[in-house]
Amino acid sequence: MTDNDVAGLQRRLAEFAAARDWQPYHTPKKLAAALSVEAAELLEIFQWSTPEQAERVMEDPESAHRVADEVADVLAYLLQFCEVLGVDPLAALAAKIDRNELRFPARRRGGARGEGGGEGDPSEDRHSSE
Repeated sequence: MTDNDVAGLQRRLAEFAAARDWQPYHTPKKLAAALSVEAAELLEIFQWSTPEQAERVMEDPESAHRVADEVADVLAYLLQFCEVLGVDPLAALAAKIDRNELRFPARRRGGARGEGGGEGDPSEDRHSSE
C-alpha cells in the first residue's frame, strides 16, 4: 500500500492527530460537525457564482487552489470519521451505488423508465444520496 491510497491516507491522518494529542477531539460527532463546516466552506466558493462561472472555477489558479484545499479538508475529515467508526468508505460507496442502480433504473430511449414505458413519478427523480 502507498501513502496515497485510502488506508495510507487514514494512517497518515491518524499519525498526524496522535502526534498532536488530538485523538480526544476526534469523536464521531465532532468529526461530522467538522466535515459539515468544511463542506460549507467548499460551497462558499460557489455561493454567488453563475452556473457558467462555477464550471470555469478551475481555470483561475487561485480559485483552483481554494477548491483543492477545501476538497482535501472534506476528504480528510470524512476519512477520519470513517476510521473512528470502522466504516470502509469505498465499500460503503460501492454498496450505495448498487442500491441506487436498483432504486433509480436507467432511462430508456424516449425518456421512459422501467417496464411500463411511462415517464414515471417525477418525485422519483431525487439525488442519489437520499
